[in-house]
Amino acid sequence: MDAIPVIIETPKGSAFKYTYQPEKHLFKLTKVLPAGMTFPFDFGLIPDTKGEDGDPLDIIVIAEFESFAGCIMDCRIIGGIKAEQTEHDGKTLRNDRFIGIPVVSALFAEINSTEDLPKKIIDQLEAFFKNYNELSGKEFKSLGSMSPDEAYALIKKG
Repeated sequence: MDAIPVIIETPKGSAFKYTYQPEKHLFKLTKVLPAGMTFPFDFGLIPDTKGEDGDPLDIIVIAEFESFAGCIMDCRIIGGIKAEQTEHDGKTLRNDRFIGIPVVSALFAEINSTEDLPKKIIDQLEAFFKNYNELSGKEFKSLGSMSPDEAYALIKKG
C-alpha cells in the first residue's frame, strides 16, 4: 500500500494542542493540557479527508523521533482505533484514530499492522484519548482496532 502525506498538528511530548487553520495556513493553540499530561506520539491530520465530525481524519504517528507542528511526512498506515465520541450535545459520532509509521522511520520499519505493536501502546493511546476527551466534557469509546486494509478503505472514503 502506498504511503500517504500527513500533517502534524501536535508533536509528541507536547502539553499544548494545536489545530491547523487551513484558511490561514497557520496553526492555532486550542488547548492546554493539565500538568503532567502530554501527547504520547505525534498527532495530526490526513489532508483532503473529512470525518463524521467535519474535521480532517485524525492520525497518530508512531516514530522514534519528535517532529513539529506543521511538519509534513509520508506515512504507511498500519491500522487504527475505531472509536465513538459523544459530544457536549449528546450526539455520538465515529471519530476513528488512524495510526501511521513514517516512511523514514528505521526503528519501526518492520511494523506493518497495529498487531505488530506492543499491546501496551494501543492501551495507552486509548487511555490518553479517553482522558483527553473527558477534559472537554466529551466521551471517547474504543470500538476495537482496524486492519491496515480497513484503515486505507476508510481514508479513501473520507
